[in-house]
Amino acid sequence: MNDKQLIYKVEFTDTYGGEANYSWVDRASFKGSAGLSNREIVRMAKKELGLTGVRCKRTKLGEMIELRPIGSATVMFITYEEIPEIQPPVTYVVWVK
Repeated sequence: MNDKQLIYKVEFTDTYGGEANYSWVDRASFKGSAGLSNREIVRMAKKELGLTGVRCKRTKLGEMIELRPIGSATVMFITYEEIPEIQPPVTYVVWVK
């Protein structure tokens, strides 16, 4: 299993004509391992936005997952980014003669 940590970002919005409309939007984010399966990522994202138990059509679009709840004019997008490594501060010593 991979120990690299990622931040998963979730957007949930309405649709108009099948396209994301963004007249309202709910956003959430959560941390997870890079080794999570798509199923685990979807379950965590749905939990963050209160959609646990709602059936959805899932589409994998490159590095993004799109969820469309069945019977609802809404869409959810799940993306991720790496957590930047925190570098310790660099101390410079200057010798003056």
